[in-house]
Amino acid sequence: MAGPGTTWPAQYRIECWAGSPAARLGGVSSDPTVAYAGEPGAFAEDAVLAYFGVDAVRVGHPSFRRVFEAVAAGEAEAGVIPIENVVNGTVRENYDLLLEHELGIRGEVVVPVRLCLAALPGQRLDDIERVYSHIQALGQAEAFLRTRPWQLLSTYNTAGAGKSIVDREERGAAAVLSPRAATSFGLEILVDEVGDLPGNRTRFLVLGAAGATVPPGIAESPGTPLRTTLVLTVENEPGTLLAALRVFAEHGLNMSELESRPSRERAWEYVFWVELDADAAAPETGAALEGLRAVTTMVRVLGSYPRASDGPGA
Repeated sequence: MAGPGTTWPAQYRIECWAGSPAARLGGVSSDPTVAYAGEPGAFAEDAVLAYFGVDAVRVGHPSFRRVFEAVAAGEAEAGVIPIENVVNGTVRENYDLLLEHELGIRGEVVVPVRLCLAALPGQRLDDIERVYSHIQALGQAEAFLRTRPWQLLSTYNTAGAGKSIVDREERGAAAVLSPRAATSFGLEILVDEVGDLPGNRTRFLVLGAAGATVPPGIAESPGTPLRTTLVLTVENEPGTLLAALRVFAEHGLNMSELESRPSRERAWEYVFWVELDADAAAPETGAALEGLRAVTTMVRVLGSYPRASDGPGA
């Protein structure tokens, strides 16, 4: 296995500077500035609180892209983005943004998703004509929302949907959002539980810029198993993806997730996202990464980081 001072070929960039939790402690204030998408009360803010604690300086942004840009520009020490929900699956926009930006994955956290329907005080359920929320939340409450002929309108964020109703003093409208967000905006909860799946939850990734130090999660311990996220491309020929996946099996590595996204360089070709239940610094993982060079056209490791206790593979 190559050592930490190895210079890798251009098509095999290793960016897993996350390392162990202990390696990420030095030089970081106890109150990091963390970017997330949405308004206060959003599930993304819940993720920041769950990972960094209540002392983190939380800065909401209007889009996932702005979170990436804030971290890349040094405006925030870390960013938190959703990557997967147990009902709606992966947040594909963030896979594309991960590939576009030079950021590393430093950790993950799983947040329970409890959804309610809320409106301005004094509104009744029969008064509601329009329901606002993020497209993912609308999908996670689909069974409930189909029970009435409401107009469903997508917004950039669940908490933002509630804030917009308040800002416009919009009657006849409701939002699907968390009870915490509803309460914080002074909305009245019309239906307390509207989610399709009890135990719904979302996995968030913690991002950091190259060379920057990000404090570990407050619940992390030195013995927490690591997960490694990487992206690869192969020639568009029979058997090339199978050859790449076979490398993981030959080195005894468990692949907990495989996701494909369209390539932005060639039409009808794809990049493949892989999550391994492994540490990139371990000898068997390093040997597998070296073996991938012979059967791929690009491999990029975005980070090795402690697995969340309630995440896939945990």
